[in-house]
Amino acid sequence: MTFSVTVRDHLMIAHSLRGDVFGPAQQLHGATFLVDATFRADELDADGVVVDIGRASDVVREIVGALTYRNLDDEPDFEGLNTTTERLCQIVGDRLAARVRDGAVGASRLTGITVTLHESHVAWASYEVAL
Repeated sequence: MTFSVTVRDHLMIAHSLRGDVFGPAQQLHGATFLVDATFRADELDADGVVVDIGRASDVVREIVGALTYRNLDDEPDFEGLNTTTERLCQIVGDRLAARVRDGAVGASRLTGITVTLHESHVAWASYEVAL
């Protein structure tokens, strides 16, 4: 049995993608993503929750806020990376996992996180991190 709680935020960035497969997206363009972070646990804590929704929301907001309104092509952390939706899921997911491991959300029973970026109402990507 697995329990999960999802919190949502959004991310607005500019970037370009390298490779002919991306067609016109090779040019600088903007993108807005809905960001879902799902926290999983095999059992609830003593208070009967997976994670404190407020603390989880704050940490997700902190992570996506650091990327929002940025041209990712100019960010040293992403030099040489194609900032595809999948790669952005990984970046947000890994940063979130690091914050969880540091105790930022205060949940010790978490077993994993899934980060999903909704690129549109018909397309999204996800990345799962085991804890």
